[in-house]
Amino acid sequence: MIVQMKWLKRLLFNTLTILFGTAILTTSTLPPANKIERVRVFTRSIEFDYVEWTLDALGLKISENALGASDYLADGSRHDIALQYLQLMAEIQQAEAQLNDIYANPEVSNPETASQELRAKLQEAYGRRSRLAPIGEAVLQDQVSYIAGEFGLTAGGQPLPPVMFHSTPLPLALIVSPRDVIRQDADISLAPDLTVDQRASLETQVDSSLDVSSLVVPIGGVGVYPTMVMQTSDINWLAEVISHEWIHNYLTLRPLGIIYLTSPELRIMNETTAAIAGKEIGRAVIERFYPELLPPPPAPPPPPGESQPSPPVFDFRAEMHQTRERVDELLSLGKIAEAEDYMEQRRVFFWENGYHIRKLNQAYFAFYGAYADEPGGPAGEDPVGAAVRLLRAQSDSLAGFINRIAWITSFEELQQAVAPGAGQEEQG
Repeated sequence: MIVQMKWLKRLLFNTLTILFGTAILTTSTLPPANKIERVRVFTRSIEFDYVEWTLDALGLKISENALGASDYLADGSRHDIALQYLQLMAEIQQAEAQLNDIYANPEVSNPETASQELRAKLQEAYGRRSRLAPIGEAVLQDQVSYIAGEFGLTAGGQPLPPVMFHSTPLPLALIVSPRDVIRQDADISLAPDLTVDQRASLETQVDSSLDVSSLVVPIGGVGVYPTMVMQTSDINWLAEVISHEWIHNYLTLRPLGIIYLTSPELRIMNETTAAIAGKEIGRAVIERFYPELLPPPPAPPPPPGESQPSPPVFDFRAEMHQTRERVDELLSLGKIAEAEDYMEQRRVFFWENGYHIRKLNQAYFAFYGAYADEPGGPAGEDPVGAAVRLLRAQSDSLAGFINRIAWITSFEELQQAVAPGAGQEEQG
């Protein structure tokens, strides 16, 4: 009977995987072509192929589930295999960095010969990764699914869609904003191996031809299906991002996710919701399965009357918040050139304080300002993220918060939901 139940579970998993993966391919949250066609004149030859990646990843996940290797592991073995997988990722990343250094070092006359031993080591590590990654990813999927169930985010005991991710080199994202206002008008996924020179050249072409502000940025995950997650050895970051991207999948089956791109406000609502939930679920995964790796909670404030701790030498979020506010003010007055000069001055300021930002412009704020799960930072005084945070604070549980905001379809509706007395009126 146990074997039969496992077989039925795998059959259900594979069926849901195919159905949801196909739905994502046909109703993706990627920007509609009519909004970005002018930009794509410059990007068509270097764009990322989501269809090919998704079909390959779906096939890989279905094959993994058919084997069901993780089903027969004890909890202790699951813990160890997941950490072995992440340790292997750390070794690969270190070796790849060493290889890049060899080829970049002008004092190395023959990098191919100098790197022969290191490249052999990497090939062996890649082979181990191909064998270990499917089990390690399956373990982490099961653990996030378990916590999603504890939070009440399941139907019949099964997260819908099933939690499923694949660690891979992620595409880069070309973000485009108007110059006179901070607003994301385009987000085009590019090949992950573009050099810094190629990224800067593309930005220059787009900016000069279309009179816009653009920036090529790295990303940590993509809410396709299976979700794409950046390769990492950090278990805390990984648990958070797996959870974050799964929340996007969860919302895709509901109105808020379906209309993700309808307005900048809805994009911020989606991203802030996923960021809040990703942190809560991710931390719960670490608490339950990897407690020895749980980061310590922030220190409580001192009692009244006691001396306050000295402020940090440099508060990035506070400084970036101040920068965004000033930029918004200048743009509202039509002082575009002055705002751009100011952003460059601030970029140098951040660089001098250890934050190596390659370019600080309207597109930077359009992209990073959407993740408003914490006050301050690049979101500035944008009220959307604050309203999402307030709705979470007013909700009794994470599931209550998600299942409420998932059916909200405008910022105005969100404002009504968090207005004083709104909860009592609904209950009445």
